Amino acid sequence: MGDGGARGDRQPGVSAWFRPILAGAQARDRSIAALGAVAGIALTMWLGAQVPALADGLPAIVAPLGASAVLVFAVPASPLAQPWPVIGGNTISALVGMAAFRWVPDATLAAGVAVGAAIAVMSLLRCLHPPGGAAALTAVIGGPAIHAAGFAFAFVPVAVNSMALVALGWLFHRATRRSYPHRAVPVPAPLPPGFHLADIDAALAEMGEGFDIAREDLDALLTRAEQHARRRGGAR
Repeated sequence: MGDGGARGDRQPGVSAWFRPILAGAQARDRSIAALGAVAGIALTMWLGAQVPALADGLPAIVAPLGASAVLVFAVPASPLAQPWPVIGGNTISALVGMAAFRWVPDATLAAGVAVGAAIAVMSLLRCLHPPGGAAALTAVIGGPAIHAAGFAFAFVPVAVNSMALVALGWLFHRATRRSYPHRAVPVPAPLPPGFHLADIDAALAEMGEGFDIAREDLDALLTRAEQHARRRGGAR
């Protein structure tokens, strides 16, 4: 890959701090994501309040759902935003957090164990979801009502909230003609090597989706992949 194409866009400067950090991010897409989050969180909270099993003192919606909404509506193509990570990650992490609260006597240590164990379990079950760490921590530090609910807290309101948000995300993205759950765009026929960062930008604009990876990281990844392909071709 030529130095002029990819490296010429990497000049340091204050203006670089305010560039989009997500590959393919467009102002229109972010506006749609913001509207989706407004509707998704409001309706999720309303639905949570309708659940008869919601114990006194428990919130109709848990705070980690705000972070889940960022993923579901702003980066629906991210592996971390797919339905199983949202539902499984939040619910399982809340269970892990409640177990840490009950079985680790020191609150400070229990908080750390909750988040660390949640990461491990989510990874093993292929449902890694960053807000799950917050769900685990909430189970430890959430207060008397959450502690009194015990392991049921993971199901009402956490699982109910998560399922509602995923369902609303699916409806919203379907209405706005976006893919959720995400389906990968078919790979085009290979072209001659030597693409530049401008080519990556053009491809991202053509696909019209935001991806959970910075364009510079994507450039580095593709550059390395191209180098490996060239080495493999030369070894034959």
